[in-house]
Amino acid sequence: MSRSVRTRPEGSGQALSEAYDTALLDLDGVVYAGGSAIVHAVESLATAREGGMRLAYVTNNALRTPDVVAAHLTELGIPAEAGDVITSAQAVARLVGEQVPQGARVLVIGGEGLRVALRERGLVPVESADDDPVAVVQGYGGPELPWGRFAEASYAVARGLPWFASNTDLTIPSGRGIAPGNGAAVEVVRIATGAEPQVAGKPLPPMHRETILRTGAERPLVVGDRLDTDIEGAFNGEVDSLLVLTGVTDGARLLAAPPQHRPTYVDADLRGMLTGQPEVVGTGEGFRCGGWTATAGAGALELEGDGGALDGLRALCAAAWTAAGDGVCELDGGKALARLGL
Repeated sequence: MSRSVRTRPEGSGQALSEAYDTALLDLDGVVYAGGSAIVHAVESLATAREGGMRLAYVTNNALRTPDVVAAHLTELGIPAEAGDVITSAQAVARLVGEQVPQGARVLVIGGEGLRVALRERGLVPVESADDDPVAVVQGYGGPELPWGRFAEASYAVARGLPWFASNTDLTIPSGRGIAPGNGAAVEVVRIATGAEPQVAGKPLPPMHRETILRTGAERPLVVGDRLDTDIEGAFNGEVDSLLVLTGVTDGARLLAAPPQHRPTYVDADLRGMLTGQPEVVGTGEGFRCGGWTATAGAGALELEGDGGALDGLRALCAAAWTAAGDGVCELDGGKALARLGL
């Protein structure tokens, strides 16, 4: 059975932290950026946790181990244990372990998080294509990863070994801006070999499966800042999502989102977990949220009224997504977004 196409953000009469039992939180761009906590994150997560919501931190970054991530969160004032952290390294290690024998050697192109995850699955990380590996696994190795590591991966993949990737995010946020992510490194090996990896991370099902297995969530809410990983991952897992605007997604990208990138809810930051969400109402004149009414005009999205910027953005989403149907909205939303300061 096909899913209905989302044409507007949903409302919620309950605080999201009460309506869902577990928050599956992305890290970069949601909880922290460049190593520092994002504004309102620490207090919002504390309030949600005190109210009974389980917090799980789900990241496509395969570099750091869950222990290291949990320690970093705790230092930021967000108490966490290793069991609260789920990484794409864990998801890809499970994927590899299901296809190769216990004790098998696996060529690792990446960091310590990937090596630890493979060892937990009874696999043996090796460093060279000449170490008799039976598979290749590639994850983010940090900005200092030597170029020669891509050559090792290419040699092994060209020999016909199965190739796995933790994730294919092309970029990763840093304290200085946007940097190349593991997806850019995967492209290097793809270009050299013409091969295609099996990918585990968001937005693909192996990552969602890993998250549910480790958290036992029954009513999860995915919370993220990226449409093509967090929100699409929720779509693929058929669970609800909250987009926060503290990371890479801006208003223009949101209005142009295809169905798999349309979040259930939209809010400015993690304080949105602690409140209900306003309803977007269809009227004969367009879509109303708060004091704003949005319509799809001739070649452009139009916005009338006044009020909070987020209400205006939610109304614009409804107008844009309804006009686009199961496609991408091509109407110009620049003027309307400028009215909202977005």
